[in-house]
Amino acid sequence: MSDSQRFPVAAHALAYLAHKGAYGPGQAVPSAVLAASVPTNPVVVRRVTAMLARTGLIATRPGACGGAWLLKQPQDIRLDQVLRAVNGCAHLGSPPAGAKGCPVSEHIPRQVAKALSAADSAAAEALSRITIADLLADDPASLAGIVVVPAKPVLKSVRTPARTKVPA
Repeated sequence: MSDSQRFPVAAHALAYLAHKGAYGPGQAVPSAVLAASVPTNPVVVRRVTAMLARTGLIATRPGACGGAWLLKQPQDIRLDQVLRAVNGCAHLGSPPAGAKGCPVSEHIPRQVAKALSAADSAAAEALSRITIADLLADDPASLAGIVVVPAKPVLKSVRTPARTKVPA
């Protein structure tokens, strides 16, 4: 699973658990059901739920009767907690070590690390005002005025048939 998938999958899984009222082992939601909701592979969901369980946001039970459930109410789970649970803005990467003797290579990794730290802090600050309950609400105050810019469509390369020379 790519790092960039972890946070959206985690937020979705937590919101789904809240939506289903999964607050104890008796209401545990299996990873296959969570995966179908995202949609993604159950293995991806199990990896993310393991991260969420390590931080005390959810509990999980393995096996055929297993699943996940919330340990906190959705209004008490802030998205910055979710971001930290899945290793922050790790999807932005980390700077390479740089080449010895190159003044740019020796300087840039430190500066890029600072920039990544600033991005992580800014993301955590913005997300600290949004809860899982807000994700389930129609128009929460915490998301008022935020405009979603549609993603640019990914252009698939189209194979064109080889041109044949037309005799003159």
